[in-house]
Amino acid sequence: MTVQEFDLIIIGSGSGNSLINEEWDDKKVAIIDGGTFGGTCLNFGCIPTKQYVYPATVAHHATHSGHLGLEAEVTKVDWPAMRDRIFSRIDAISSGGLDYRLGLDNVTVFQEYVKFVDTHTLETASGARLSAPQIVIAAGSRNVLPEVPGINSKNVETSDTVMRIDDLPQRVVVIGGGFIAAEFSHVFSALGAEVTQAVRTDVVLRGYDTEITDRFKREAAQQWNLRLNHVLKEIRDEQDGSSTVIFDHEGETVEVEADLVLVAAGRTPNSDTLAAEKFFDVRENKTIAVDRYHRVLAGGEVVEGVFALGDVSSDYMLKHVANAETRTVQYNLTHPDSLRSTDERFVPAAVFTSPQIATVGLSEDDARSAAEREGFEITVKVQNFGDVAYGWAMEDSAGLCKLIARKDTGDLLGAHLIGEESSILIQPLIQAMSFGLKVQDMARGQFWIHPALTEVVENALLGLEIDSAQ
Repeated sequence: MTVQEFDLIIIGSGSGNSLINEEWDDKKVAIIDGGTFGGTCLNFGCIPTKQYVYPATVAHHATHSGHLGLEAEVTKVDWPAMRDRIFSRIDAISSGGLDYRLGLDNVTVFQEYVKFVDTHTLETASGARLSAPQIVIAAGSRNVLPEVPGINSKNVETSDTVMRIDDLPQRVVVIGGGFIAAEFSHVFSALGAEVTQAVRTDVVLRGYDTEITDRFKREAAQQWNLRLNHVLKEIRDEQDGSSTVIFDHEGETVEVEADLVLVAAGRTPNSDTLAAEKFFDVRENKTIAVDRYHRVLAGGEVVEGVFALGDVSSDYMLKHVANAETRTVQYNLTHPDSLRSTDERFVPAAVFTSPQIATVGLSEDDARSAAEREGFEITVKVQNFGDVAYGWAMEDSAGLCKLIARKDTGDLLGAHLIGEESSILIQPLIQAMSFGLKVQDMARGQFWIHPALTEVVENALLGLEIDSAQ
């Protein structure tokens, strides 16, 4: 069989598409992607979801302003217009990116799925074989569907499909307790649907600080029907076109009627679709094992020339992490004698739900475990948004900023926020952790605009009991 030879093969057109720079202008490059060009974030994830979140948040504020002396209502939600506004732009970016790559003389695009037949050779779905001394696996992840009767119902959607539906449904059941479930529960609820979010345990947003998740559960339950310890058993289609979603709740059967069922039960890396486990080390969570330079491992040893990045190999299914890893791999591909690693000590995340959530570093429980193990003390401060001037103006009762630091040094160990624009408020705290700024220096070493909402961060910093505070 004829094998097409390339200098570089990239599997995945999301973050992997950014690997090609001017250093590859005189070399043969292949990009392989059987899905939609541009990857998950552009087409199904971060970008379109936030374009739904924003109008949903505007609607929520409009209809929840009575405590401010305002009576407002949303008189119409034009879902098709919203959808078309969003995807007319996104689809143009996706098709434009594909057209650009197709127009390059040195780049060949294969719009089909592939699998490995050895460590440096791939076979496409149509049977073509491709080989290269350097391969980057950036194949991403996909939605997981639970194996229950009715999971293929016409009313079942995932985050890949739900944003392109024709109309706003009246009754929505969201299955899952992660960030996708939290964000879409907010979107559909704020835009006027009757939403039930069903979580199989009593834990939502697993891995987040308990104080944040407890506050979120309280606030979510006031906006939509949050049902904990509900295990999905079956989805049954009805003659009127709706579906009945059947759960087990602590031994009792619970039925919920729905016009749309969004299954957001998690995502899994696409390593298995590549047959990666035949040639490389694949961890229990299905991520491809890599070293600190993102070189793929087999038998614990580096496979020369093969790298992996993003959801398919990372502990973090986050676009900003994939982008950072892409920059590292881009450098390492052409600088084998001076390899770089990606600094992933302080990886932040945000959930664009209602209220918004942002986090970085250790939770209080993890910080206490580390303190006990390593022999230091921690200090914790929780500052409510409503205790500062802008939060007072908002009549806010939901938001809080929780900071955790070492008592002896003032090193910030964790920051956790829930409330208005938390994803923005957390950024100076991420910066402090990344560049080693002590909390006492951060608190008093700069001006904090009064009466901006950032004062909640300032006051939280000041509330930490640091031995070396000046």
